[in-house]
Amino acid sequence: MAGSRSRNRAAGGGGPFLPGILYLLYSIHCLKSVRKGENDMQIYLSVTPDGAREAGSFCRALAHVAYRIGPGSTLLRGGLLLETRGGLLSVSDREAPFIDDPEALAEAALRECGRRNYSGVLLDFEEPPRRDRQAFAEQLAAALGASRRTLYLPERWAVPGGVSLICTAISGGNFVQRLEEAAAGAGGAGRLALDVQRLCMDFRLPAPSGEGEPLSPDVFRRLMERENPAVFFSQDLCARYFTYTRQGESHFVLFDDAGTLRQKLRQGAGMGFSAAFFMWPEVRDIAPQLFARNGPGGGPPQR
Repeated sequence: MAGSRSRNRAAGGGGPFLPGILYLLYSIHCLKSVRKGENDMQIYLSVTPDGAREAGSFCRALAHVAYRIGPGSTLLRGGLLLETRGGLLSVSDREAPFIDDPEALAEAALRECGRRNYSGVLLDFEEPPRRDRQAFAEQLAAALGASRRTLYLPERWAVPGGVSLICTAISGGNFVQRLEEAAAGAGGAGRLALDVQRLCMDFRLPAPSGEGEPLSPDVFRRLMERENPAVFFSQDLCARYFTYTRQGESHFVLFDDAGTLRQKLRQGAGMGFSAAFFMWPEVRDIAPQLFARNGPGGGPPQR
């Protein structure tokens, strides 16, 4: 999600982190879409207005991160290009005031969808569910559904008619099982979308809490250059990993690249997930490989 990637813990998958580590150590048309039988899984890039043109050269389906909730239940827009049309309206609740008129805010979002020809709304909500936001989400889902548009929202928000986003970054358990369980709980994968987070974390073993330190691209690059490690692929986590020792401490680094992200897309598409979301800043450096002109196919990542 556009503004919600500051956490330092990957999503749980199906068990504590430590056993998963021990097992590992010892044992779309963007093209825009990914084929999954008769249907397509739509791929979206969440992007701020300053990056829209560059991101649009790889994927024309954009979630426009240009909206926030203002005083008096107003919908505020900032920096959006005048010619912007199509994609999704992405609205943030960061530092948003209390929504005293959910219906008015939902109507404002629907009007903006009509003006910009948006096919739906992405709620980039970071706050825990609250009564006012829940009421807004429910009003918006109903209004969008009546106009044949879609509401996408975080997994922890239960709204009839909405499509929940399932985080793909896990540090334990099994990735496929995680998706299967989410689909079963939602009554089908078609009611879900993937929140494709690019995982890159350094865990100090034994890491009993499952918490790791997020690595920036520069820090990760320097670490790879310094350690020149042997890199492996975890079938369970659908991610790459390596280990190293520093000042007497053992480290386990778990990360995604274009190959693992494309593998996660294929898994979700094969199960019937309706859409997938990437954050443009997270994948900008691998966009040519991730959004190859011949689609995100190719074989599974090399071990």
